[in-house]
Order: sequence, then C-alpha cells, then structure tokens
Amino acid sequence: MSLVLYRKYRPQTFSEVIGQEHVIQTLTNAIARGTISHAYLFAGPRGSGKTTVARLLAKSLNCQKRKEGEFEPCNQCSSCLEIMEGRSMDIIEIDAASHRGIDEIRELKEGLKISPTKSKYKVFIIDESHQLTKEAANALLKMLEEPPPHVIFILATTEIHKMIPTIISRCQRFDFRKLTLKEIVKRLEIIREKEGIKIEKSALELIASISGGSIRDAESLLDQVQIFAGKDSQITTKTVEELLGLVDRKLIWEFLDFLFQKRAIEAINYLNQMSEKGIDLVEFVTLLINHLRHALILKVVKDEDELIFANFTKEELEKLKGQIVSLEESELQRMINLFLEAQNKMKYSPIPQLPLELAILEVCRKI
Repeated sequence: MSLVLYRKYRPQTFSEVIGQEHVIQTLTNAIARGTISHAYLFAGPRGSGKTTVARLLAKSLNCQKRKEGEFEPCNQCSSCLEIMEGRSMDIIEIDAASHRGIDEIRELKEGLKISPTKSKYKVFIIDESHQLTKEAANALLKMLEEPPPHVIFILATTEIHKMIPTIISRCQRFDFRKLTLKEIVKRLEIIREKEGIKIEKSALELIASISGGSIRDAESLLDQVQIFAGKDSQITTKTVEELLGLVDRKLIWEFLDFLFQKRAIEAINYLNQMSEKGIDLVEFVTLLINHLRHALILKVVKDEDELIFANFTKEELEKLKGQIVSLEESELQRMINLFLEAQNKMKYSPIPQLPLELAILEVCRKI
C-alpha cells in the first residue's frame, strides 16, 4: 500500500523541517547541550508541524547512536527505526480529542510507573490537549508537577487559550506559526522532484495559497491533484482550479479592473456572465473582499514584505500595486464596506447577484 505524500515525506531530521526556525534552533541547542525539560507545549495552527517536531524530539532523545553535542537522530538504530515505523513501545501518542476523559489519564498515570522497554525516555505526545476535560486536565497537572526522570511530556494544541494556565506554567512553551507561501512552495518543489510530478510552478503556488499556511493540507492537495490528473499528465493551474472547484483568481483581477475604472455596466455584465456559467457568487464575493483587504493594507503599509502578503506571488503584488496606484485609502475602505453589506444581503435576496449589482453601482457612483 502506497503512503499519502504528507506521511511519505514527513521530515525525519530537524534539518528537513521547513519554517519554525525559532523552535528548531532552541530545541536542537537544548538536545546538544543535554538541557532537556520534562514537559513541552507546542501551540500553533493545524498543519504547522507540531506533531512532526514532537516525534523528531522523541526520536533524537532516544537515538542510540547520537553522540554528545549532536542533535540529529541517526535514523538507523533500532530505536529510530521503531519510532519512524510507529511501533515503538516507548513513544505513546494520545489524541485528546477522542481520549479526553479522566479514565484515559488514569491509565496514562499507571503507565508512568513502568520504565521504558529499551529507550532512555518514555515520551507521551498528547495531541489537541486543550480538549481534555477539567478532571483529566487536573490529573495531568499532578503528573506534570512530579514526573519520573524517565518520562517526557509533549503537549500539542491548536487552541492555547483553552489550556489551563497551571499546565502552561509547567511546560516549556513553543509557538508555531503558519507557513508562508514561499516555504510551502519550497516543500512542494522537493516532493515534485522526488516523485517526478509534472506540475507548473504557478499550480504549486495556487495549492500553497489555498492551504491556509498548513503544509499538511498543501501536501494532501498535491496528492489529490496528482491522482486526479494521472501520473504522467502535465498539471496546470487550470487543473487545480477544476478539481477543487475554485473561482479563477483571474476573474477577480478582471472584475476589479472594471470596478477601479468606474465602468459599472461592464462590471455588472461581467458579474452576470459569471452567474450564467455557474460560478459560486458567494465564494466570488468572499475572495473579492479578501482581495480588497490586501489592497487596502498594501496602500497603508506600502511594504510588500509584510507577512500579510506571504501568499502573493511577486507578479501578483506588482499587479495589485498597479491597480491601486490612483486610489485613496478611503475609496478602498468604502468598497470593502459596500461588498460586506452586499455579502450579508445575498443570503436573503431572491436574486443572488442583486445586492452585488447595487454595490457595484454605489462603488462606481461619482462622489
């Protein structure tokens, strides 16, 4: 059975991890110096690498061939191989989303008393730890206060604000961030080379931009697109758009050209043409508002290196700057407010595009 891409190419060394440099540097320094904590808390959005780094940390600490002052696991010893294959008795992964009660934590407590079967440390990785019940969280807190020397806890959460403060205070906290478009594309290009996938860079950039900063989602989408297109087929941006049912981003650019040039009739005709072609106008107006938001921010900060523009290609940023060069901030604010109102009214309108048409007329009205 062939593995899906995100499992097949899960990083097996710290050097393979893309992004999260601040986390990797701190952890690898600690491993090399032997200054290991008994509990870690990895917080951040889904698909940002929390579980991957947790497994790398567990593997490195238990590697039988890693020498003093080093931090990378060898990936050759029996301990590394068992962890990589998911059969290590000393690495216990718990999904708190489905095992969140006090009974599961009591079982975990009993497991603490048992020494590792062959490794130096017994590592408990608790995913979605914010979903533990109050009783379970309090029981875990007691274990974090006085764990046996052979036990390490690694808690992962996507909602740090739901964690009880006393648990957070017992752990070394690391905040993971969403990955940028460039970082995700870099990872996808590595997979493309290894798998021999024929795909345009613009298609990779589109996959990266709709992954929401999640490397796992991006790799899953690439897998899905590859299966849809066929192994030896050339994958284009159009292929990705067709498979995922996306609104072609070119439609947004062309529509905004009409809008910014106050060409109301052309904009309304263009909108109705999209409706007749079966394009989802709800998705269209959502993308339109997000595009206008980026335009406003670019007008205010005048710095395309800001993280907010991480999912734009260089060509798209240049085009956006050209579109808004003659517009005032107040005009962009007004457009956003008008289309937000139209978006809300679309839910109740007997003619879905009517609120959008009225917004277009208002946007193009001479002030």
